[in-house]
Amino acid sequence: MSTRTRTRTVSVKEWMLNNGALVGLIVLIIVLAIASPSFLSFTNIINVGVQAATVAIIAFGMTFVIVTGGIDLSVGAVAALGGMVAAYSWSEMGLPGWLTLIAGFLTGLLAGVIAGLSIAYGKLPAFIATLALMSIARGLTLVISEGSPAASPESVNWMGTDLGPLPMPIIMMLVAGLICWFVLSRTVLGRSMYAIGGNLDAARLSGLPVRRILISVYALSGLFAAWAGLVMTARLSSAQPNAGTGYELDAIAAVVIGGASLSGGRGGAWGTFVGALLLAVIRNGLNLLNVSSFWQQIVIGLVIAAAVGFDVIRNKTIAQ
Repeated sequence: MSTRTRTRTVSVKEWMLNNGALVGLIVLIIVLAIASPSFLSFTNIINVGVQAATVAIIAFGMTFVIVTGGIDLSVGAVAALGGMVAAYSWSEMGLPGWLTLIAGFLTGLLAGVIAGLSIAYGKLPAFIATLALMSIARGLTLVISEGSPAASPESVNWMGTDLGPLPMPIIMMLVAGLICWFVLSRTVLGRSMYAIGGNLDAARLSGLPVRRILISVYALSGLFAAWAGLVMTARLSSAQPNAGTGYELDAIAAVVIGGASLSGGRGGAWGTFVGALLLAVIRNGLNLLNVSSFWQQIVIGLVIAAAVGFDVIRNKTIAQ
């Protein structure tokens, strides 16, 4: 084999390793378009986008965490708490609509800061710190709401309306993706995240303020989670106490499927976006094919397992 042919083969292999989720998404779309003629209809494509939006927004925040080699199990509960604080402070406390919107975002930001402080200064493992926060946030949501939905103001509900042909949740998803891309690829904070995920000790010895960066990372994750919670609240015009249940697993899956490594140091907004779309397309396609929701959970689990296995293979290939 000539040097040029060998180089081309290696380039194709590297491209496939780095874009496996995109290839899988394209193949899946083709298969579903053949299996269900209504799959590629404009209405259904918009529906897929709306279904992907909430998980994608949470997953963009999760990307920051996973890039640093951490994990955040609290995002689903924090999303519910952010939406509930915004709705409850308007419907029960009578606060102005714009202030309730700010309160929702600040709730997520504060939750993320608490998680970051626990990890950076309390030396708690990220798994334990965010697992505890998940329980606390879910409990606070139930205490505040007393287990009942709370009506939300127009200052929140506009996130669930349409802007021309596009629903606002899709626009919010795209904006969140652009912010994630900008932070990771165009800021010192983003480069520091990759450095910490690549080698924590080396990052610390090089003079990076690791503790402050970790607090910022989890604060961003909480902020994005609250953003997603407000979008969920807007779609229903009310905050639900059990909203966001299980979304942390979908968000982690989207990030990993999109090419991020659970060991840190690799990941990006584009991959996360593709991963979230892939999950939404799978669920939408299985619904169109009248596949039981029980089987859908099995399929999603197999996809996650395959994504993690693919990550292991990719790491071995890179190491070689």
